[in-house]
Amino acid sequence: MLDTADTLTTLRARGGVAARRSAVLLRRVEADVIGLNYVGLVVATVFFALSVTPSLLPRDWLFQGLISGLNAAAGYGAGCLLEWLFRKWIRPRLPIGTPPLRVQYALKLVVLAACVLIAIWMLVLSADWQRQISALMDMEGTTRAAYLRTGALSLTVGVIVVAVYRTLRETVRFSARLLSRWVRVPPKFAPTVGVIVLTVLAVTLFNGVATRAFFAVANSAFSVRNDKMSDYAVQPQRPERSGSPGSLAKWETLGSEGRWFVSHGPDAFRIGAVTKSPAREPVRVYVGLDSAKDDVTQEQLAVEELERTHAFDRKVLVVVTTTGTGWVNSETAGAIEYLYHGDTAIVASQYSYLPSVLSFLADREKVAVAGRKMFAAIHAAWSQRPPEARPKLLVYGESLGSQGSESAFDGLADLRGEVDGALWVGPPNSNRLWRQFIDRRDPGTREVEPIYADGLVVRFASVAPDLSEPSADWRRPRIAYLQHASDPIVWWSTDLIFSQPDWLSEPRGADVSSQMRWWPFVTFWQVAVDLTNAQGVSDGHGHNYGSLVLDGWAAVLPPPDWTPETHERIRTQLELSEAFERAVK
Repeated sequence: MLDTADTLTTLRARGGVAARRSAVLLRRVEADVIGLNYVGLVVATVFFALSVTPSLLPRDWLFQGLISGLNAAAGYGAGCLLEWLFRKWIRPRLPIGTPPLRVQYALKLVVLAACVLIAIWMLVLSADWQRQISALMDMEGTTRAAYLRTGALSLTVGVIVVAVYRTLRETVRFSARLLSRWVRVPPKFAPTVGVIVLTVLAVTLFNGVATRAFFAVANSAFSVRNDKMSDYAVQPQRPERSGSPGSLAKWETLGSEGRWFVSHGPDAFRIGAVTKSPAREPVRVYVGLDSAKDDVTQEQLAVEELERTHAFDRKVLVVVTTTGTGWVNSETAGAIEYLYHGDTAIVASQYSYLPSVLSFLADREKVAVAGRKMFAAIHAAWSQRPPEARPKLLVYGESLGSQGSESAFDGLADLRGEVDGALWVGPPNSNRLWRQFIDRRDPGTREVEPIYADGLVVRFASVAPDLSEPSADWRRPRIAYLQHASDPIVWWSTDLIFSQPDWLSEPRGADVSSQMRWWPFVTFWQVAVDLTNAQGVSDGHGHNYGSLVLDGWAAVLPPPDWTPETHERIRTQLELSEAFERAVK
């Protein structure tokens, strides 16, 4: 019996030791491997919940998962910082003790469970919000089951970001040890010095070497894309097009977008078939970044091309300021050519290899300089002709191109004195003239549907009927802005960080969710994220203006023989051409 009792005692002792070792091991795993900060987890959940609230555009589960994961990681970092500040500065001054381990573990389980349940509940609500936004834009919405995948992806992204941070933290600690050993920095100050050194290095790289290297690599990468020859872009043979055998702007120098622009578009035969009237061959002039050689500038070459093609003898001359890559909206070009039976000339030039988003970040001044120089050169050549013998001069720009186009004018009086009409589509919130008109809109009118000076000269439209309001008295030259209430390019601004915009405090646009709310920082980030998907929605919403440009041209400078029947035939043809371009490009 004694032997048995001793054996049981020994086993119990060993079991207790094993249990204690297991507990210690679990605590070490939790602290050193998982290292979960529960204040950080709570704040991460709040950030995640805010990231799935409604914004301007619908999002699929994959896109939302990536964004929410980054948001959650940022929230986790903010929570860790708050917990550290509390532990460092506040807790020592409070008369509170440390609760028992069992209580600590129970609280952690409650917090963990609550965070998981809140995240799931927000995903269920978000799926409903996304279906609502999709319905407003005539798009198919997601399902709750499909949208729950957002949570798993967000968790994965968040874990990866936190792991990267911890790697950097260990790098700081390693640097501190090296500083203590080699430079004899006191151990107490070594971590601080290590953080400062790494921060200075990171900031220096980001602001200098890294930034320049990034945009240099991006510019090089997109220049390769710029040189790409498409099977669907064939060198034109008609002399009315740049890139043709007799053109001063050679085919191989026009860039990818330029080659597409001059090789497509309606010819005289197609225009005549659609409008049922005789038509001329339209003039399309384009100058790429590599087109100008020696001492000839792009704007000088553009004027020479206009002279070569006899563009100044046409009824209408349109100066287009392109987006970053040199893109020209095919529907815009085709619309004016159909409306005026091909008796038109369109001139455009490329100012960058980068897409508009990168051009906007890298050098917004570049598009402004390019827009001013090109318009000034063309206007000077145009002005030398007698008023009765020169074409109607129009200006056009879309997105960042509208900013460059606007920059050629000091104000409304200057604009009206130099052109016969202007059409600007999806203007960025930083456009100078657009901002002036919006801020000075008539009292009682909304920011998303403003009326400026009774609509006598400048008008804003999200749908065609808006162009005829508030009255039939629209004096020439006419200026029109096309803008959707759901277009993030129009409404994104750094002002969203700290102040609620009028477009959210006033009755909102028809395709903007009634559940969307303004939150400091959050709305700024949400709309900034929408920028990347601005054109990924159906026509008539977001930054997708479709054939509304046809209505814009018909309103800004209506042709003398305009009829509703011809207008609809042109619209149908433009939609077919756009569908073809999307399919092959």
